[in-house]
Amino acid sequence: MTTAVILAYLGLALMIALAGIGSAIGVSAGGNATIGALKKKDDAFGSYMLLSALPGTQGLYGFAGFFIINAKLMNPENGYIIDGVMTLTMFQGIAVFAAGVALGFVGLMSGIKQGSVCANGIAGIGSGHDIFGKTMVLAVFPELYAIIAFAATFLISAGI
Repeated sequence: MTTAVILAYLGLALMIALAGIGSAIGVSAGGNATIGALKKKDDAFGSYMLLSALPGTQGLYGFAGFFIINAKLMNPENGYIIDGVMTLTMFQGIAVFAAGVALGFVGLMSGIKQGSVCANGIAGIGSGHDIFGKTMVLAVFPELYAIIAFAATFLISAGI
């Protein structure tokens, strides 16, 4: 196995792992806030659940990025597999690694920060404030950067 292939799959591993960790931390923050808010106002569980689940999308972006790039690398028609051996140029390996690092770290931070926004919104709803819609709008801002990183991953995959 060449260094380029190792770099590519290390990037894909980081893409999934870091984005998944960010989602797990963000969803946990929302879940913890939900437990506290349920004690005060249990009739808003639907709002709590939606806000708690929102940071989970970063992990999905990491998985989707992995799926897009891996499917391209494993497709025999693309010429990356010759006689059963994967061959990538160093440029291709570095490009996949860079996509993995970018989407992984953006997903990590975006998931954590979105979880924080959602947790604060959940606490506000639990205290009796009507802020579900406003919280959703504010929670979209960290999500935007994960979407941009996913789009960049898609563009990088098209260029290899």
